[in-house]
Amino acid sequence: MTPNTPSPTGSANWPFDTVLVANRGEIASRVLRTVRALGLRSVAVYSDADAGARHILEADLAVRIGGAPPSESYLSIPAVLDACRRTGAGAVHPGYGFLSENAAFADALREQGIVFIGPSVHALDVMGDKIRSKNHVAGFGVPVVPGIAEPGLSDDDLLGAARDVGFPLLIKPSAGGGGKGMHAVHRPEDLAEALATARRVAERAFGDDTLFLERLIERPRHIEVQVLADSHGTVIHLGERECSLQRRHQKVIEEAPSALLDEATRQRIGEAACNAARSVDYTGAGTVEFLVSDAAPDEFFFMEMNTRLQVEHPVTELVTGVDLVEWQIRIAAGEELPLAQEDVVLTGHAVEARVYAENPEAGFLPSTGSILALTEPAGEGIRVDSSLLPGGTVSSSYDPMLAKVIAWGADRGQALDRLDAALAGTVVLGVDTNIEYLRLLVNDDDVRAARLDTTLIERRLPGLPFRHVTAEEIALAAVLLVEAEPGGPHGSAGSPWHRGDGFRLGAARPRTVTLELDGGTTATVRLLRAGSGWSVSGEDGPEAALTVQVHDGGGVTIDGVRSRRQHAVHGDTVWLGEAGWSARLRRPGRRELLDAALSRITREEGTADPLVRSPMPGTVVSVAVQDGAAVQVGDVLVAVEAMKMEHQLTAALSGVVRLSLKPGDLVRAQQVVATIEAAPEGGPVPIPEEGNAA
Repeated sequence: MTPNTPSPTGSANWPFDTVLVANRGEIASRVLRTVRALGLRSVAVYSDADAGARHILEADLAVRIGGAPPSESYLSIPAVLDACRRTGAGAVHPGYGFLSENAAFADALREQGIVFIGPSVHALDVMGDKIRSKNHVAGFGVPVVPGIAEPGLSDDDLLGAARDVGFPLLIKPSAGGGGKGMHAVHRPEDLAEALATARRVAERAFGDDTLFLERLIERPRHIEVQVLADSHGTVIHLGERECSLQRRHQKVIEEAPSALLDEATRQRIGEAACNAARSVDYTGAGTVEFLVSDAAPDEFFFMEMNTRLQVEHPVTELVTGVDLVEWQIRIAAGEELPLAQEDVVLTGHAVEARVYAENPEAGFLPSTGSILALTEPAGEGIRVDSSLLPGGTVSSSYDPMLAKVIAWGADRGQALDRLDAALAGTVVLGVDTNIEYLRLLVNDDDVRAARLDTTLIERRLPGLPFRHVTAEEIALAAVLLVEAEPGGPHGSAGSPWHRGDGFRLGAARPRTVTLELDGGTTATVRLLRAGSGWSVSGEDGPEAALTVQVHDGGGVTIDGVRSRRQHAVHGDTVWLGEAGWSARLRRPGRRELLDAALSRITREEGTADPLVRSPMPGTVVSVAVQDGAAVQVGDVLVAVEAMKMEHQLTAALSGVVRLSLKPGDLVRAQQVVATIEAAPEGGPVPIPEEGNAA
């Protein structure tokens, strides 16, 4: 246990004075903030991967609960119960994700006399099963999407029922949420493979691979209603949130209220949400999610009820003035809600953007690393819920969300303007982020005009004008790397023999620096000493030589003009950032450059690379072929998972595959996971060696 500053005890009338937050990251920090504001003693838990995390520093006590894998820590009910016993916690706030909707966890706490800050086990049971909840609320007059939702459906059952449901359709896991395991299927011939993938993801994410099918409502809008209910019979809603800006069923930008609904529809959908909550005697904060037709906004269909706090809850807090976490705790302590429905007033508009450690231009591959530079925005109407600390580590073990930037305005336009400015003022160097992508979305014409639907992002992504590294930035990165070398003026002290400044009698020798840019391309520039700076030129650098100087204190001038770009150097990598944009430029080692050159020599120009590499660090979750099997172009070889994302690695050419991985193996970014022995052009695929056939 790690003690921090003690806080005062809570109300003597409450059944608990210590709250343990059974979560991590930004939600743990956010919940801890309210726990301490209420005068309660706070307890954080952490895994080995989070030993230096921010939420540990913000709690009165912090307890290690296990290893990095969630199954050994944040998903381990015995580990959390033991932490409660060791700290004397009388209540547990589960945040969202992990154990937040786990009925067995809530029941285990009840048996130990510990308050679960959430709904009853009955509500968790009913609403935690998507099939059961859909059938249940339909009996209370809540409209539902057409489909087939029955327990225990096999793949054959689902394949047989798909014709009646109709295409396109949506595969959904019964036990989960957050878009994980959901797959849109447009053609009957794609359904079998999609079912297999969905079951695998659902089993890993939720421990339950039960699936069901729904008709896919194309170009729908995702509207959810925040409900709040006490144990004395009061159930109210706090308006709706528009969550239609999604990618792969994962929300990206959310806002409150929705620009789509008129007041009459707002009242109807709010009452439907309250009826869903009343149907299970709900207590605490919950969210009822609906699909709403953009063409017919007065029609809405129940999707699911999330029996927990939502990631996007801050936008509701900003337009209502209600601290949802505070009322979760007060309701769990037995207090009555002081609000009636008519007391709820929505003031202004709020928009939230989720900051992820991912690379949008590379298919949203997750990113890991250390936070080398950090600036978080502040100002009128701006709120940041964050898990970030300078020097902190972003692990591959968990979800890639780093922070949420939220803006409030008197109207929607002002809220979007403030959010854009706040994102422009956000700097996170050391991992790839989606901040530039968020700014592009916030300024999209359809987003500004509130012409939203859940497929908008997928349609817009191919045409988004991402900023790319310029010749000037290549020159800047090369100088920063050279200056940071051991023995250099801004590097660590060392022997002059380790300096790479090209010292010799007579004229100085130019330095040649090759950099790897995002996407795997390389650029080479030449550096020559010019006074206290460097003159930079080269075929991939600026057309005219630039003078780049790094000053004491970290400032940089280019041709005498101070650069506004922020930078950080770590080993052989330079990070640059400006107005939400960021990029990393890496200097490959000599061995890497030689291997790349040899690879180009040994294969014809334009042909596919026989080496299959993992684009991200992660865990092998499935191996689709055996070593020595014959494969065709596009065949799936290995699936790697990191940060709850599964990436399938495929064959880029036909031939015989060579691999030695098995499920559970860890792989590094750019690690070779398979090699293809190519078939001769126009010839048959090589016959595998005897004993190695698939």
